[in-house]
Amino acid sequence: MDLVVIGLGYVGLPLVREACRAGLRVGGLDRDARVVAGLEAGRSHIDDVSPAEVEEMLAAGFTPSLDENVLDGARTVVICVPTPLSQDGGPDLTAVRGAAETVARHLEPGALVVLESTTYPGTTDEVVRPLLEESGLAGGRDFHLAFSPERIDPGNPVYGVRNTPKIVGGLTPACASAASAFYGKFVERVVEAKGTREAEMAKLLENTYRHVNIALVNEMAVFCNELGIDLWDAIDCAATKPFGFQAFRPGPGVGGHCIPIDPNYLSYKVRSLGYPFRFVELAQEINDRMPRYVAERAQQLLNREGRALKGARVLLLGVTYKADIADQRESPARPVARRLARLGADLSFHDPFVADWQVDGADVPSAGGDLPAALEAADLVIVLADHAAYEAEILTRHARLLFDTRGRTRDVQLETVELL
Repeated sequence: MDLVVIGLGYVGLPLVREACRAGLRVGGLDRDARVVAGLEAGRSHIDDVSPAEVEEMLAAGFTPSLDENVLDGARTVVICVPTPLSQDGGPDLTAVRGAAETVARHLEPGALVVLESTTYPGTTDEVVRPLLEESGLAGGRDFHLAFSPERIDPGNPVYGVRNTPKIVGGLTPACASAASAFYGKFVERVVEAKGTREAEMAKLLENTYRHVNIALVNEMAVFCNELGIDLWDAIDCAATKPFGFQAFRPGPGVGGHCIPIDPNYLSYKVRSLGYPFRFVELAQEINDRMPRYVAERAQQLLNREGRALKGARVLLLGVTYKADIADQRESPARPVARRLARLGADLSFHDPFVADWQVDGADVPSAGGDLPAALEAADLVIVLADHAAYEAEILTRHARLLFDTRGRTRDVQLETVELL
């Protein structure tokens, strides 16, 4: 194989697609039998790769596999496995270590190994390299090693693997050159970092920047409500400034594979030096409390209408972590639902991308496909994901009481509509 990608999820599969389009012979290794069987049958399990594209990949020679022998003779191996948080809040590198150990059993001289999984600075050199060198080969001498942070934004219709600049940091300058040459076959622009640690830090800097700024507007949303200020309008006004400002908007919390998790890797590394990373820790605290705040506001809205939250029919609109995709990873909808259920609400949900939804192992009833009827049947409707299907006119016409945490109805002035 020219390339074997380990981990065929939201990061690995789009990479496979672009490599196949560039004419590379690509293999994929995943431990989930359902994922591999689905891909072999031409099915896709992620939003950003369609079944038709999977068929094109298979026609180009893509070989998804559960067997690590697919790594035999691979010229390049890219590791795209998950790095969740451990119980102590640090990075769980179990999958990264497992992947590196697997690669070591098949590593050959001259090969290039790239880690794309997000992690703390030093992982590539301090964790991955020693495991690969158990093969008897030396990194930077017998094989090339690099880190290249993934920049996947699920559901983004404009930016994908090909046209998003690709950062690479090599163990040595020769490693960086090898990684640049590889990605240059199917990525429009490759940017070389000084080393692996700088490339690892770049990813964490990107996501910490977003994490902190989201926390800023989330905290503003809390006190702007008390002051009677329309924060959405204030943000729109501030966004007219052509320099020095980037608009971030509040929401019911943060979700996805990056923002709720990645800044904690940096905080973990900083704490190991004996320093607190106050920005990240405060941002985490603010964003984590937003689901509770949403539940409290829901209770206040019902009280205003002379109705208790206990026993009230509450419809949650959108349970994915962002608009117009099916990805539920770290979605704030789940802690919002958990809090409302504990307070006695009679919950149901509607989401055009999700057929079944569970919270703490219990099924939450679906409101079905008739959105206007579902809106009319609820005592309170809460918008949690701003799917395009949730048009302001439909929401305001049919909902008796609407709590909009995503600003879908920010131009509507009705007493029955409340913004976050």
